[in-house]
Amino acid sequence: MFIGREKELSALEKLYKSGKFEFVVIYGRRRVGKTALINHFMDHKESIYFMGVESNEKQNLENLSKSIMEYSNGIQADTYFASYQAALEYVFKIAEKKRVILTIDEYPYVARGSKSLASTLQLLIDKCKDTSKLMLILCGSSMSYMEDHVLAYKAPLYGRRTAQMKVMPFDFEDSCKYFKNLPDEEKALIYGIAGGTPQYLLQMSDNLSVEDNIKNTFLNPMSFLYEEPVNLLKQEVREPAIYTAIITAIATGHSRMSEISTKVGEDTNVCARYLKNLINLEIIKKETPYGEKESKKSIYSIEDHMFNFWYRFVLDNNSMIVRGATDLVYKKIKDQLSDYMGRIFEDICTQYLWKQLLIGNAPVEFASLGRWWGNDPKNKCQAEIDIMGEQDQKTALFAECKWRNENVDLDVLEKLVDRSMLFHYSNVHYYLFSKTGFTKGCKKKAEEMGSVTLVSYKDIVESIQK
Repeated sequence: MFIGREKELSALEKLYKSGKFEFVVIYGRRRVGKTALINHFMDHKESIYFMGVESNEKQNLENLSKSIMEYSNGIQADTYFASYQAALEYVFKIAEKKRVILTIDEYPYVARGSKSLASTLQLLIDKCKDTSKLMLILCGSSMSYMEDHVLAYKAPLYGRRTAQMKVMPFDFEDSCKYFKNLPDEEKALIYGIAGGTPQYLLQMSDNLSVEDNIKNTFLNPMSFLYEEPVNLLKQEVREPAIYTAIITAIATGHSRMSEISTKVGEDTNVCARYLKNLINLEIIKKETPYGEKESKKSIYSIEDHMFNFWYRFVLDNNSMIVRGATDLVYKKIKDQLSDYMGRIFEDICTQYLWKQLLIGNAPVEFASLGRWWGNDPKNKCQAEIDIMGEQDQKTALFAECKWRNENVDLDVLEKLVDRSMLFHYSNVHYYLFSKTGFTKGCKKKAEEMGSVTLVSYKDIVESIQK
């Protein structure tokens, strides 16, 4: 089942139809669907697909040779090229007369085993690009390697690519396409626990309830997702234990550097180094209050929803899970699920606002969106704003998001208006987002003000289905 990726496929098709040499770099974190995208694109096209393995140069060269020979002869043969240069020259030669796609998937594995491969590719691209109709795709899951050794200025292949594509996890809208049979509320819950990574979404079933999906995956020691975060870290980092401790600290509410350092028992400089790697892996994100530059107010949060759910609910309950206490663990999760969904709903609402901007339906043409937190001198307390975005020095929007089983009342709007006074915008538009809806008092006040948009979760789902 292939879902989504319309923009990526359209871009690849446009490059394919150019008829000239194209060199595309595709990268993104593991499980995000890069290989599925490439295979779907190559379907019914003249193509050679080769996936590198974590082995030596000889093994990968033999595998590449088999892929080329199978394409050329239609059969598996035991004919091996003497070098990568010979193999690649052969492919470039074939592509002089017809359009051919050559994909080297998991390129970092191949390049690490052959220090000269990048230079060989550079040589052949410079030599053959004007006469060849080859579409070369290099794909990799190690984002740091792809960025440093393929895309970076000092890399041998720098300046040769004709396009690059970073494949991202699905947003809420595309994630919903996996679960057409689920009730609307449960679509948000599934997105909150699995995130937008296709491989994780595929572990969920839209013929089961959220409860049964959680029990069958996260609370099942034999399932793919049960140990996925730990297994992924083992593939990406050298000291997974420390990374696990840091992610656990953040998942349990320790968001500032000093708090993380104390919880983990490591110096802040040490934690900073590990956090930087987790940010590069797009597991953790660093945030500062909207509109502020680097400051002591910076906090860390878990960007990947599946990791967030796993480290908050699975890791600490591991002993109970392996003993089969599934119902007891789920009861603990169920009691906290609404609170957990608060941040997920903010993410969904942020995506909704971006969509409104892109379709020309936004009252404020913001350039970015983010959270804000800081001191409220008037009320002498710390204040937070779920979402805000600025158009210019005079115009901005402020939003509050409530994922709870009761209609949002007037006091929420009044508090949002009060907090917007901490800034000096003369033209302000307010958004209130609610899981269930709004009270009559809130609706009346919003109508009187004329600068308030009330959006229920139902409205968000309907906007997706249009």
